Amino acid sequence: MAELLLLPGAGGDPWYWHLVVARLEGRGHTAVAVDLPAGQEDAGLREYADVAVRAAEGLREVVLVAQSLGAFTAAMVAPRLPVRALAFVNGMIPLPGETPGQWWSATGHAEAQAAARGEHDAAEDFTHDLPPSVVRAMHDRQRDQSAAAFASACTFDTWPRVPIHALVGAEDRFFPAAFQQRLCRTRLGIEPVVVPGGHAIALSQPGAVAGWLDLVGRA
Repeated sequence: MAELLLLPGAGGDPWYWHLVVARLEGRGHTAVAVDLPAGQEDAGLREYADVAVRAAEGLREVVLVAQSLGAFTAAMVAPRLPVRALAFVNGMIPLPGETPGQWWSATGHAEAQAAARGEHDAAEDFTHDLPPSVVRAMHDRQRDQSAAAFASACTFDTWPRVPIHALVGAEDRFFPAAFQQRLCRTRLGIEPVVVPGGHAIALSQPGAVAGWLDLVGRA
């Protein structure tokens, strides 16, 4: 069975993965969701990577999974662990030396989002496909995301020579599917898998995400 290390996005809350973790463990996998120090004003990507590496202690062949902003941490963690595969979920795919703050304009995110959003309310970009109970839980658990991470450079040279996978939510209003597909092709050289779901797809479609990660972990 696979050993999966799961990195959350902005806010750093491992709760984001809890429904997927339960399903992965039910299939016999080891799944560790990392609690990133997103609320610490002096914590940048290097500190995030240190926390993730410590959380992986004891794991021998890691499937490194990253949601959204977590992709920046994954790039810095991958050279430090025995990673056998990478998996991005609605990932904010970085280039070497790029900061998360630079990523938005470098990728043309604002234009892509405006073109895809149409009449949708921006306030619902993260929650439009979630059950009301999950939306309430998200609001109750809302964490601040410090600016330090967005100003720190993603210091990696290249992606490891391991299989790289990407999952895209077809209804993601924050990172539209066509935008993500373009990033995966140009920055990773891969074609992502597209499934129903929005940006918080691990909460809206945990079965689909866990099933995909099960396949990634068994490959």
